[in-house]
Amino acid sequence: MKAKYCKESRVIRTSRIFPNDVNNHNTLFGGRMMSDIDQVASISAARHSRTECVTASTDSVDFLHPVRPTDSVSFESYVSWTGVSSMEIFVKVIAEDLKSGECKIAATALLTFVALDKNQRPTAVPKVIPETEEEKKLHETGEERARMRRERKQKSKELAAYLTTKTIM
Repeated sequence: MKAKYCKESRVIRTSRIFPNDVNNHNTLFGGRMMSDIDQVASISAARHSRTECVTASTDSVDFLHPVRPTDSVSFESYVSWTGVSSMEIFVKVIAEDLKSGECKIAATALLTFVALDKNQRPTAVPKVIPETEEEKKLHETGEERARMRRERKQKSKELAAYLTTKTIM
């Protein structure tokens, strides 16, 4: 399977902020941003693997700067690291003040997607080739994040064994 460049999975989506997108602080709803992050990340995963993909985890969404109605918001995503069937997707959210042109990193996120074959089973994905400094930094630290993901998932499974599905009223 031939490796692919990060740029081959790059997705950039830009939109305006409207009144129904903001919370009571007049900033973009965090949940709305998280939904948009998952959407662009899913396209990057599909572009890289050319298969169906599912979200396996969201490692983090770090909100760094508020997005206001006077801003546009751009979501940039790409595959930053791969395992056998899993792909780490990096998403950068950029807020641009449409009056001044000033841009700020509003958020960053790391998600993991798994590629599926026609039987809905995990399937191999191409390795990824980083080119830019940003891509190289994310790629070289990807293995460590994958290890931490595996550990966190195991702890979540252990905790789930103690959880109940019954609603207590």
